[in-house]
Amino acid sequence: MHTGPAANGPTGDNDRFFGSVNMAHNFTVAIDRSRYELGTWASASGLSVSWQIAEYRSGDHWNHSLVYPGVPQYQKIRLSRAACRDSQIVQEWLTETSIRNEPLTGAVSLVNWEGRPTITWELKEFFPAAWGIEAFDSAGGGVALETLDLVHTGFLNDDLLPGNAGPPVRVY
Repeated sequence: MHTGPAANGPTGDNDRFFGSVNMAHNFTVAIDRSRYELGTWASASGLSVSWQIAEYRSGDHWNHSLVYPGVPQYQKIRLSRAACRDSQIVQEWLTETSIRNEPLTGAVSLVNWEGRPTITWELKEFFPAAWGIEAFDSAGGGVALETLDLVHTGFLNDDLLPGNAGPPVRVY
């Protein structure tokens, strides 16, 4: 049996290599300054950013315009999973959030099969926008899916002055 680097992947460490690329990823949500752990989520969508184009044409350049990136726009993040014991914790967090309207900071992390973060998106000023559970149908035999929508003001460190690198992005 060959035990060299070719047999153990590019790093020579089979567990490390396969643990980072397997398909059993989940998502966790961490809320700063909160006592609530919202559990693990099966899917997350909306982790994206886009920029409207800001175009400027000065008077001395006849047909030439300058193009700049505009203000970044972030989509709502939609988390979903099978309804579970952690759904009650989400309900308690939603109750507290609706009473005390304070934007939170936190993070969404992609975690591997061991529960270790692979990559983390630090969210600025987020709050719940919607929550729901699909219709219950005992005859269908399906799982009741819980969804949680989060609105946020960004995950990029782009609110810094040009030339300031800011904190590093956490990649595990």
